[in-house]
Amino acid sequence: MLKLTSQIDWSIFMQTIQASEAKTHFLRILDDVERGESVVITRHGKPIAQISPQIDIDREKVRQAMREMHALRQKIGKLSLEEILSARDEGRA
Repeated sequence: MLKLTSQIDWSIFMQTIQASEAKTHFLRILDDVERGESVVITRHGKPIAQISPQIDIDREKVRQAMREMHALRQKIGKLSLEEILSARDEGRA
């Protein structure tokens, strides 16, 4: 069965730690997160929190990209699904 990304339990790919242990080893957890790892904190076996690295987003670059996509869509008009898939697959062997 195909699962959508929102239906996948991503915590199985992350370090999991009990809340009491997280309290004791919080600085070590922060070191792990600083190195790029995400940590799920559980209480009685149930996930209650996730600590993940901060993602720096250049908001102006995102806005510029959105403006460019909007301008392109205005220029070329709407595409059908078939046209989008064809463009995606163009040049693939």
